[in-house]
Amino acid sequence: MNDMEKELAAWGNVIEDFQLPRWNLLPDIDLYMDQVLTLIEKYLSPLTIHSDQKIITSAMVNNYVKLGLIPAPVKKRYTKKHIAFLIAISILKQVFTIQEIKDGILFQASVVGINEAFNLFCDEQEKSLKIVAAQVTGKQSIPILQEKIPVDFLAVKLATLSFSSKLITEKTIAISQKYLAKNNQIEAEEEK
Repeated sequence: MNDMEKELAAWGNVIEDFQLPRWNLLPDIDLYMDQVLTLIEKYLSPLTIHSDQKIITSAMVNNYVKLGLIPAPVKKRYTKKHIAFLIAISILKQVFTIQEIKDGILFQASVVGINEAFNLFCDEQEKSLKIVAAQVTGKQSIPILQEKIPVDFLAVKLATLSFSSKLITEKTIAISQKYLAKNNQIEAEEEK
């Protein structure tokens, strides 16, 4: 295994063990904006490609409120419901438009309720991350779509798989660019 494969496998091990908080683990107390941003960054930082990449900002949250994607805060405080929405939005915005996310959240919440829809999203996101992680860790490949998926859950299953596929693609490209630049530098020094 070369250095690039080792680095990608190490990242795959982190992603394979990644867990999102379930509804019952989200804070029961209302939070201010800066607390919400810190919490979302903490939860989702393993899913960033670049360590300096901002996952969420106060401007984003304010825009989501204006667009009706999340409810307005009450007295500048955000609830468990806000945090759940912001976790899902922060992930899904990588592969879908805001309107598609809004429609998907509303649909899934109408099928099983907000709490269960969020937990389902977390379960499916973790499963899809394990599937793509298996590709880079050299572990047994996990079948993606062998079982019949009920129509009510097809969108969430494939949405989470879309994000995971995009994430591994971006990470593979980022790592390969780093090693390509390193090899080009070595070749340039050898030519001197």
